[in-house]
Amino acid sequence: MAIRRVVLIEPKTPTLHLFSKWALPRLGLPILGAILKKSGIEVAIYFEDVSALDWEDIGSSDLVGISAIAATANESYEILRQVKQRGDIPVVFGGPHTTFLPEEALAKGADFVIRHEGEETLPELIACLNGKPGKPISGIKGLSYRVAGRFQHNPDRPLLKDLSSLPWPDYSLIRDYRQRLLTPMLTSRGCPCNCSFCQVTALFGRGYRFRDTEDIMAEMDVLYRTYPSRTIFFYDDNFTANSVRTKRLLRRMIEERLTPRWSAMTRVDVYRDPEMLELMKQSGCGYVYLGLESVNPETLKMYRKGQTVEDIAHAVKQYHRHGISVHGMFMAGSDDDDVQTVFETVRFARKVHLDTMHFTIVTPLPGTDFYGDLSAEDRIFDFDWSHYDGLHVVFRPKHMSPAQVQRGALVDSMRKFYTPWQFCIAALRFQGQVMVHRIYARSMVESWWRHNGPRLEVPEMCDARA
Repeated sequence: MAIRRVVLIEPKTPTLHLFSKWALPRLGLPILGAILKKSGIEVAIYFEDVSALDWEDIGSSDLVGISAIAATANESYEILRQVKQRGDIPVVFGGPHTTFLPEEALAKGADFVIRHEGEETLPELIACLNGKPGKPISGIKGLSYRVAGRFQHNPDRPLLKDLSSLPWPDYSLIRDYRQRLLTPMLTSRGCPCNCSFCQVTALFGRGYRFRDTEDIMAEMDVLYRTYPSRTIFFYDDNFTANSVRTKRLLRRMIEERLTPRWSAMTRVDVYRDPEMLELMKQSGCGYVYLGLESVNPETLKMYRKGQTVEDIAHAVKQYHRHGISVHGMFMAGSDDDDVQTVFETVRFARKVHLDTMHFTIVTPLPGTDFYGDLSAEDRIFDFDWSHYDGLHVVFRPKHMSPAQVQRGALVDSMRKFYTPWQFCIAALRFQGQVMVHRIYARSMVESWWRHNGPRLEVPEMCDARA
């Protein structure tokens, strides 16, 4: 059967979280869709957080691709099951979760798993299935599949060297998608850091690859003219990891007066670079998202963050001096944390005047050193992937029970930070975006508690040995 029509699916996230209001598609599928479209293949993308799955449409496709992270793995396997009920449609998996657990997806019935990056692997696979001259299945790097009942893993494919060779994401392929307040854009892949809990370096490497400035500027110009009132969110895992390239990009934005309001994820150490901060301000940066993780020095060392509590305080102060709002991202549940640590974190966040913040629970994601260490110690007790969302405890903490971590980090601490007085402060300072974020965060916490609070009162949930 010739493959002329492909459906790509990003499954929905299982629970409400802080960023649910600003649902953004990951850019892997829109980029893959653009590549396949250029080769003459009809493509439809379902971003399930906003696109209801049309099973008649999916059932009429020649191939289905599903991208899975740990938290959406269960949903992705349910989609796989339903696709297979509708006929012998080849199903290809990709994404972080099945990159590190390909045999799980194959055992569930997937025909192929693409590990790591798929922009070259998927077109080669489709060409092979279409019978075109080229590489046989066994010669396609980065591909896993079954042969005679056995799992076969072809050698890894080298990571893409030239990100500018990729087409821009084609959002028009996403069903029912409308650009919202944030417009996503990716300028790099990889991260030179080596945090023990992070999948990024395992997935994309510690090498930092970035697009050419000209390519970035051209896409930004189109986005800015198309959505002038939107904020551009740079999807990079660490937007300022290479200061030379970031400064070059920001200078170009300023020189060409292409300065939409933008936000990005970055690191604390930027505060040591006054030139970078000034360029960020002049080019339109309004918000940064900092992976602060903890105010416990021992926890920061365990995470291999390469930063101190003093660095965090200085960073927030310097960003504020440049008129940039700061969102702090913390994690609870490490072996050096206890209940007191959680509340010390909230006091610290209030003291340094973080504009917004959120706690997640440190989660052992497959492929990370943290997952390997806990697995070796037999401390993971919950393998329900829908719980690997940063909102559930799935391993035995050393100094807290699962219920203490979940209630302390996700409810009590957030309530203490997001008080009505904090809403008033933002209003009095004319910080509209900050006020909206604070109000939404508080409502999200209360909604989460209404749905999950009773479960935390179950005695076995309060036992770290459950």
